[in-house]
Amino acid sequence: MLVSAVTLSCALLFGQVEAPDLTPHSPPALVLQSARNPLPVQDAERPVVCLEFAPTKEVPSGRWRAQCDHETRTCLITPSHELAPDGTETERLLERVRTCVSEIHAPVPGDSLKTYQMEPSIADAPPGWYRDERGRVMQFNFDLHRRIWLGGAWSPLQTPAKVLENRVRLDFGISLEFPSEKRLHRMRMLEAELFLGEPSVDMSLFQYDFSVERDEPLFRVTTFVGKPRRHDVSLNVGTWIEVLRVEELERGGLEGGFLTWGTVHATLDLWHSKDLVSFVRVRAGPSAERDYKNGVAMLVPGAVLEGDLTLDRDGFHHLRFGVEAEKLLLSREVEGRPLRPERLKLSAGYELILLAINDQPLSLVADARGSWRNDIPNLPPRWEWSASAGLRFSLWAPARRTAPMADQARN
Repeated sequence: MLVSAVTLSCALLFGQVEAPDLTPHSPPALVLQSARNPLPVQDAERPVVCLEFAPTKEVPSGRWRAQCDHETRTCLITPSHELAPDGTETERLLERVRTCVSEIHAPVPGDSLKTYQMEPSIADAPPGWYRDERGRVMQFNFDLHRRIWLGGAWSPLQTPAKVLENRVRLDFGISLEFPSEKRLHRMRMLEAELFLGEPSVDMSLFQYDFSVERDEPLFRVTTFVGKPRRHDVSLNVGTWIEVLRVEELERGGLEGGFLTWGTVHATLDLWHSKDLVSFVRVRAGPSAERDYKNGVAMLVPGAVLEGDLTLDRDGFHHLRFGVEAEKLLLSREVEGRPLRPERLKLSAGYELILLAINDQPLSLVADARGSWRNDIPNLPPRWEWSASAGLRFSLWAPARRTAPMADQARN
């Protein structure tokens, strides 16, 4: 009887203890402050927390991204999905945003963050990208020195004999840049121009060069007019290399075909921008070439003055120009041409980005060229002039390395 009485007393005592509530708590309702105009933008350098609130008609998922100030107990908050034109949530997650921290692992517990004042905002975007009020991201800064391009242009040619108005140019190429310590390495691959109307082709397998900003001056010039002043003179010398270039052309039934095995030029930057991307330089050196139409091998020294200028911060305007002279040496005599033929080329071009399709720029290209040569047997030496206007589509062109954030660009 004693054991039974103790057992019954314990059962009654434990029965008075309240069982734990295992029912999941519903997320709290979100209360938004009045929106500012324009909406503030979340800082891309500060952490973002994933928060979940009760579903609403506009945001049925209840998922938000918040960037909070713990001193003022306020949060800039934005839906984690893009919005439709009517302001309702779509199924498309925000693109190009930083990964948010779960409210469970946040430095301040999510339950506490949800008591802060919530202010509507726009999610962060990486440098060179802009995000609108619906959360859609778009690129506004482009690096046309890192791209794959495909283009076409109307390119009439004027010769002493006639004007070819039905001439068309197709071009393709790959361009890359790699910065290192005070150097910028450039590569161009599979660069090709194909002319239709009077057939010709100019293709290069691979080009490499670099620009450099040297710390140590080559000369230190001191002037003594008034206060002594020191002037540092640096020679920013680099290298330009080309491997396997083919040029083939037809003029009035006469054909020329030239294969350049390799070219090595020393370069000297007369000027370059702080980031080394834009430059004006001279380069000179030899090429090993073969005239495969006449079975002749040659040594071709050449000299070039050229410039490549990006004219604006966001990479929309580009200007390029060049003057090139070559002389063909160590060739056996070929009937119908001089023993040491020469070439002279002039060019100037401008490229302007018009719009972007899927964040890939479509640009307007215009250029003018002139050439004089006497290296094709029986073709009288003459100047030829051409002008081109067309479009070029870049299949890949990331933001420039110096691209600003969207809010800085607006300011």
